[in-house]
Amino acid sequence: MQNNEHWQEAKHKANLQNSWFTPEFINLAADNIARTFLQKDALTAWVQQYRVPEQNTNPKNIGIIMAGNIPLVGFHDFLCAFITGHRQTIKPSSKDEVLLKHLVQQLNEWDEATRPLIAFADMLKNREAYIATGSNNSARYFEYYFSKYPHIIRRNRTSVAILTGTETTAELEKLADDVYQYFGLGCRNVTKLYVPENYDFVPLLNAFKKYDYLADQHKYKNNYDYILAVLLLNKQYYMSNESIILHENKSLFSPIGQLNFEYYTQKPEASLKDNNDVQCIVGKDHLPFGKAQQPSLTDYADGVDTMKFLLEI
Repeated sequence: MQNNEHWQEAKHKANLQNSWFTPEFINLAADNIARTFLQKDALTAWVQQYRVPEQNTNPKNIGIIMAGNIPLVGFHDFLCAFITGHRQTIKPSSKDEVLLKHLVQQLNEWDEATRPLIAFADMLKNREAYIATGSNNSARYFEYYFSKYPHIIRRNRTSVAILTGTETTAELEKLADDVYQYFGLGCRNVTKLYVPENYDFVPLLNAFKKYDYLADQHKYKNNYDYILAVLLLNKQYYMSNESIILHENKSLFSPIGQLNFEYYTQKPEASLKDNNDVQCIVGKDHLPFGKAQQPSLTDYADGVDTMKFLLEI
């Protein structure tokens, strides 16, 4: 599909609409979907796990409000509704209106029977169930408006990495993928490191140089420069490799261009596993380095089983 003329046009239009959606990261999102979500064996095993009936005899109309932080971030919700045989009405994010519409149009051309199953709308009134993804602030509104209906409401989340100091250069370069891909805008992006006392940051900063070219993207560079200026004005300690700023900070969330870190004497797994702000944990004995942005079909956002929800409506 990557060489398809219409797909190239869709990618170009998406990038014009949202400059965070570079061709590189649109390709990455599409490749991950094709490789992990749309393989026949994986789909078959997934469906069999839930005993999905061949035909949904009582389909509902599901309203889906999608986020737009990274390309095609709402595809998994679309796929769940499609596989379970429901109709769906999608409100895409204004930041990501192009790509999914293009894929649905392609699907409709391949199979006319799919046309009545998928619609797009700006308003999602009077649907029978809702799946909504947004910020913590918008989630409060979603809870209010959709409280009378079956619903899944998702809020802000982020991911962390726990380092031991024994990581190889190859592992640190894979960690760079978890940090930098999609400019760090995804809930599965690592925005906080936990490191042992006396941790040597030099190998990590050197390994992260594989993404120095992201500083050529003006919006990313503007964020980096702003953060650097604030730290300098406040005379706060930081480390940098010219494409990211490391700052000692207890917050799990970090702004674009900054990666927070915190020293530990005892590994923080227990508290992190119970933290509703944490999407995934990367590190030895956890999600392997470099895999944060490669979720499987059963890696449900916020740990809420979307398939189970849709099958029980």
